[in-house]
Amino acid sequence: MEIGPRTAATIVAVMSFAVFLGFVSADPDMLQDVCVADLTSRKSIHALSMQANVNGFPCKETFNETDFFFDGLAKPGPTNNTFGFVVNTANVEKFPGLNTLGLSLSRGDYAPYGLNRPHSHPRASELVFVLYGELEVGFITTGNVFFTKTIKAGEMFVIPRGLIHFQKNKGPTPAATIGAFNSQLAGTQSIATALFAAKPTVPDDVLATAFQIDTQQVEMIKAKLAPKS
Repeated sequence: MEIGPRTAATIVAVMSFAVFLGFVSADPDMLQDVCVADLTSRKSIHALSMQANVNGFPCKETFNETDFFFDGLAKPGPTNNTFGFVVNTANVEKFPGLNTLGLSLSRGDYAPYGLNRPHSHPRASELVFVLYGELEVGFITTGNVFFTKTIKAGEMFVIPRGLIHFQKNKGPTPAATIGAFNSQLAGTQSIATALFAAKPTVPDDVLATAFQIDTQQVEMIKAKLAPKS
């Protein structure tokens, strides 16, 4: 089929817009060789946004090789909790050398049949790599379409930025994953915790109507998800 000038122009415009989105979808590019995060600075992120050469935390004046090293993902974390899951993160808040680089990692450890509850990462897409075990992974699009796949050691599954997703260990033995993010601070919002354990609390009648349950059930769920003192 021959493509006319108007159609060709439309295709070019769409492709140009897609390229533009690719540039702005993750953290901005760094404008210097190194900017190790000064996590003790009192400068706010809002104030930093006004500085042309910083897209994260302010830069430390002095730094050394230890700022570019992190071993927090080397060992499994404890999974003896209600959901049989724990995550350890290697983001800029723990690994200052990541500042302005637009990337981070996490390690998820799963007890047998453990669950990483439905959640989202508002600032990054995630690439899940299975270290060992077998997991069911899935995400839901904004059109409420559910995509799911069972993956095992050495396999990967990608989760688009901001979409609700989960991972569940399908087997009777422990499992572990590495998550790679295109942001130095991807952010995590657990759906159940956000709705039922927010401070101040979301009104009971709002949750009762949204989930078609009564307020007593809302209070029961809130009590179960309340932070343990």
